[in-house]
Amino acid sequence: MKLPKTILMYPMTLASTAAHMVMRFQQNLAELVIKGDSTLESIFPPKDEKPEWATFDEDLPEDAVEGAPATLPEAGEVERRAEGRFALYSVADAHEDASALVKPAKRSKTPAAKTAVPEPEVAVELDYPTLTLAQLRARLQSLSVDELEALLAYEQATKARAPFQTLLANRITRANAK
Repeated sequence: MKLPKTILMYPMTLASTAAHMVMRFQQNLAELVIKGDSTLESIFPPKDEKPEWATFDEDLPEDAVEGAPATLPEAGEVERRAEGRFALYSVADAHEDASALVKPAKRSKTPAAKTAVPEPEVAVELDYPTLTLAQLRARLQSLSVDELEALLAYEQATKARAPFQTLLANRITRANAK
């Protein structure tokens, strides 16, 4: 009477026993590895070398730690960080704000800087200058081709950021293809 019930349970019992044995083996192996590491550390103690590029607050003089960095990044370096893979989540005009903080005395007074480009209505509506690339991408679906072209022209005339121009141009192409 018990044989049919017992036979049905054998595969599960066998599988759980095998899993238990494998896990036990892994635990024993991990213990051996830990013991081996501690033995090697006692024979060959690790060197406490500090890489030359690593700086910590404890290593800096007291006056440099007060909350401000020792040196401000150059304008080109800030622009580089605001482009590329980080441009997706960076504020649209963050590199301009940072470069203004770095070198406020060097404002160019060329005729191009004096001419203000009129901001299209769609840019005002979207608050375009403060949008990140990801925020702009989320809003593109609701815009018409004319609005996209106005945004692209505005971007080219003002900041000329490559990721923004590419995104707008690709969206215009897809919208025209529909």
